Amino acid sequence: MIKYDPHHWWRHLLNLRGGLLQEIVGRIGVFALWSAAVTWYHLNVHKIDVPATGHTLVGTALSLLLVFRTNSSYDRFWEGRKLWGGVVNETRNLLRAAAMNIPSLELLRRLAAWTAVYPYALTRVLRGGGELGPAASLLPPAEIERVMAAGNAGVAVTLRMSAVLAEAKQRGLISDIIQMEIDRNVQMLVGYQGGCERIVRTPMPFAYMLHLRRTLILFILGLPFALVESFGWSTVVVVVIIAYTFLGIEEIGVEIEDPFGTEENDLPLEEISAGIGRTLNEVVPWMNQSIESPGLSYPGASLTKGPSKPEEPPA
Repeated sequence: MIKYDPHHWWRHLLNLRGGLLQEIVGRIGVFALWSAAVTWYHLNVHKIDVPATGHTLVGTALSLLLVFRTNSSYDRFWEGRKLWGGVVNETRNLLRAAAMNIPSLELLRRLAAWTAVYPYALTRVLRGGGELGPAASLLPPAEIERVMAAGNAGVAVTLRMSAVLAEAKQRGLISDIIQMEIDRNVQMLVGYQGGCERIVRTPMPFAYMLHLRRTLILFILGLPFALVESFGWSTVVVVVIIAYTFLGIEEIGVEIEDPFGTEENDLPLEEISAGIGRTLNEVVPWMNQSIESPGLSYPGASLTKGPSKPEEPPA
C-alpha cells in the first residue's frame, strides 16, 4: 500500500507508481486510433455522425454501473481491512490474557511465537503461498514443515496455539474456564480468517463484470460518431479523456476487489504481520529466543508430513 499525504494536492498528480495508467494505456490507445479513423472518414469520405442523445442516455446508465462497481469493490477492500484489524486486536488480547494467567515463561514464549507466525500463515492462505515470518526460524523445523505442508496453514497454526493452552491446563497452571476464555481469542482468529477467505473466493459476479465491460466498450466505440461533427479532429482528444476517465474507474474496481494481493494498492499484509510480532514481543519477549514446541498430538491428528490437501470450502 502506498502511503501519502492527502493535503499535498499537486505533489501526486504526475506519479506513475500506484496509478492505473500503465494498466489502461493500451486500451486508450486502441480507442484513440479508432476515433482518429472515424474522424478521418467523416471529414474526407462521407459524413457518418449521429445524434448525441443516445450516448447521453447510455452514459448516464453506464456511470451508475461504474459507481456500483467501484463501491462494491471498496466494500470488499474495507471489509478486508476490518478483518485484519480484528486479527491485530485478537492476537493482542490472546497474549495479554495468557500473560496474566499462565505462570510459565516457556509456555508463554511458545504461544507468542506461534501467535506471531499466525498472520504470516493467514497471508499464505490468502495468497496461495509465502513464508511464515521471522518467528518460524525460532520454532522446531519439523513443526514448521508440517504447517507449510498443511492444506490450510492458518488453521494449522491455530491448532498449535490452542495446544499450548491445553498443555497449560493439563499441567494445572490454569483452570478449564480460563483455558476456554483465552481460547475464545483463537476462535475469533479462525472467524476472521473465514471472512478473509470469503472475500478471496467470492469474486464479483461474472455476468455483471461482462455486461459492464461490453457496455463500456460499445459506448466508447460509438462516441466518435456523436462528437465528430461538433469537434472535428478534437474528437480524438475528447475520446481519450473520456476513455481514460471511464476505463480508470472500472480498473480501480478491479484493483481493489481483492485487497490481499501484492499490488501497490493492496493491503500491506507483511507490514501488519510484522507489527503484530513487535507488539507481541513487548508483552512476552519471544524474539532471539530458542523455543521448543512439541509435535502436535490429539485424537485424529497425523504427525507425518504428507502432501498438501486442497483448501476447504469458504466459510
